[in-house]
Amino acid sequence: MVSAAAPAVGGRVGGVLPVPPALGALLPDGGLRRGTAVSVGGGDAGLLLALAAGAVGEDAANGGGWAAAVGLPDLGLAAAAGYGLDLRRLLVADEPGPHWAEVVSVLAGAVELIMLRPDGPVAPGLAARLAAVLRRSGCVLLVAGPWPGAGLRLGVRSGRWFGLGDGHGQLTGRQVEVVAEGRGAAVRGRTARLWLPDEHGEVRAVADPVADPVRTVGATGEAAVSGAGTGLERMAVV
Repeated sequence: MVSAAAPAVGGRVGGVLPVPPALGALLPDGGLRRGTAVSVGGGDAGLLLALAAGAVGEDAANGGGWAAAVGLPDLGLAAAAGYGLDLRRLLVADEPGPHWAEVVSVLAGAVELIMLRPDGPVAPGLAARLAAVLRRSGCVLLVAGPWPGAGLRLGVRSGRWFGLGDGHGQLTGRQVEVVAEGRGAAVRGRTARLWLPDEHGEVRAVADPVADPVRTVGATGEAAVSGAGTGLERMAVV
């Protein structure tokens, strides 16, 4: 059950949800096409949160819609808040188990965007049925991992963290190379080097690749955004 009421969203089919400008430059529509599924290769948490926050964050152009996280119990809420995701408008279903598809179908009619990690490989037939739900509702599905028939696929090809010295210090930012590819206008693919995030928690283009002034952490390293609060008291739980 949903512990905080999320308003149904009507009249939203068509158009795009905004993303940070640095990511928008990679996308054929400049944002996330409503009613579609997007695959985030490797389930990179930073990329997933940056896309979601641009669409439904506190400063989003739509005034701040609702989002949901399904099957992502390890999603860092402090990091989500650091990227700008409004935790007051986030519904969380940590462990939907084999019923994740039903949860997505219900939430698609109430939120702008759903972040999802399925509990296993997704059959093409199931993906097609959920695609129909997305088209009717105008909801965007961000999938942490592969998704049959995804019109757009994004992923982090390489990356490194900055900020640690010789066994001490604080992570201050991550530089990555993001690649986007898909069908139609996106079939040729685009790449960009980005701060994801920079020392201020922002997503922006890397103007000039910089030499690593200190020791870096590998691309798979995980860390919360510096200075971000947990915001647990503002979270709506499914």
